[in-house]
Amino acid sequence: MTTISNALQAVRERIARAAVQCGRAPASIALLAVSKTFGPDAIRAAYAAGQIAFGESYAQEALPKIAALPDLDLEWHFIGPLQSNKTKPIAEHFAWVHGVDRAKIAQRLSEQRPAGLPPLNICLQVNVSGEASKSGVEPAEITGLARAVAALPRIHLRGLMAIPAPTEDAARQRAAFRSVRELFEQLNEQGFALDTLSMGMSDDLEAAIQEGATIVRVGSAIFGERKAN
Repeated sequence: MTTISNALQAVRERIARAAVQCGRAPASIALLAVSKTFGPDAIRAAYAAGQIAFGESYAQEALPKIAALPDLDLEWHFIGPLQSNKTKPIAEHFAWVHGVDRAKIAQRLSEQRPAGLPPLNICLQVNVSGEASKSGVEPAEITGLARAVAALPRIHLRGLMAIPAPTEDAARQRAAFRSVRELFEQLNEQGFALDTLSMGMSDDLEAAIQEGATIVRVGSAIFGERKAN
């Protein structure tokens, strides 16, 4: 049976290989372990194997885990869809939010971020594949949203996040991630000084790294098949 430690090592080796193949430093790509549906024991096992950053999608599931692990120096990332009436616990307990696609959400996070904490790191979610079922701002609207978010206090606009439509075709994977990178570059040309591209998961992280991902979000390849909620 594969342990979480062994699985983490295998994922790190995948990241390193993909980075070297496209001339990037493996250390320039951060691994976010997606721990949703897995309990504190799984997170402790990953932490023992050197993993610090963990991603959660549901506040009601994440908050008890955060409360159960106060002795660990963890970095919590919220990666799920955000409802405006549930922003307060996210603003209070997380270091990063990867899925902001509305100025109203960013405004609430800004207002609710405790003054004693560092600014909340924000990635804007782009609906790069045009899927009606997916969250995310349309590419044509990204500049206006970035401008609105960057002006808010208590938060720090870091970059873009995307979840392209799944495909096993490597060329299509790369094309989708390339379009996100191009938006990222356009924003930086306009003076936004972004440094983060959160894209790529267990099945497509290599393609994402080839197109510039700086954070890959990996769950099943570390923890196993996701448990039903």
